[in-house]
Amino acid sequence: MAKVITVTNQKGGVGKTTTSINLAFYLAKKNRTVLLIDFDPQGNATSGLGIDKRNLKETMCDVMLGEAELKNVICQANQKIKKLFVAPTMPELANVEVQMADMEDKFRILKKATDSVKDDYDYIIIDSPPSLSLLTVNGMIAADYLLLPVQTEFYALEGVAQLLESMNLVKKAMNPKLKLLGVLATMYDRRTVLSSQTLAELKRYFKDKVFETTIPRNVRLAEAPSHGVAIGQYDRFSKGAKAYKSLADEVLERIEK
Repeated sequence: MAKVITVTNQKGGVGKTTTSINLAFYLAKKNRTVLLIDFDPQGNATSGLGIDKRNLKETMCDVMLGEAELKNVICQANQKIKKLFVAPTMPELANVEVQMADMEDKFRILKKATDSVKDDYDYIIIDSPPSLSLLTVNGMIAADYLLLPVQTEFYALEGVAQLLESMNLVKKAMNPKLKLLGVLATMYDRRTVLSSQTLAELKRYFKDKVFETTIPRNVRLAEAPSHGVAIGQYDRFSKGAKAYKSLADEVLERIEK
């Protein structure tokens, strides 16, 4: 039965979608069957894995409105990566969130959807929106684990406390099994004092929850989505590829040990 990992941070531009795509890719490369759910209305995880949105008949928008089953919107991410699948989305998901506000059991729609396919996958990765919203809460309730990417810059910890408070509220009220899998330092530049100081602050605050792996600033990482592939397919020898491969190892160690 699948373990569900929601990748979340209310701040944008922290490498959340990049982490979702590349963690899913490397878990699949390590012989796990993986479903990546694009749950961010921007739909960057969908396009970042080369899926043409113009050809989509049903997406996560339909799933959340109860108009489609999750199993029917899933497509294979890449013919070369047999174990990686994607549940795509469209920008209309932002409008769907408004419609969800009046729906019964509106906080558990995603959980019911993921529960229906858990037996088909080893891991389900949810790329959540950069906000504390109804969609984000759905992602937390559906999850077994939260993975928190944090940019190693001045305002890194701003908002993290609020996110953790939301996590604790969800855990107490609706998902007692929810755990913080780990905090991932992203856009790390070991040459700068600021990055080192921010990483030290993260470790002081989160202690052993901080992954040993750090994700560097890397041009190849930034280029890969425009080619519709994960970094491991675009440039598997790049620093970014090596970092996400290492992260996948750490995730497996923390969950499967």
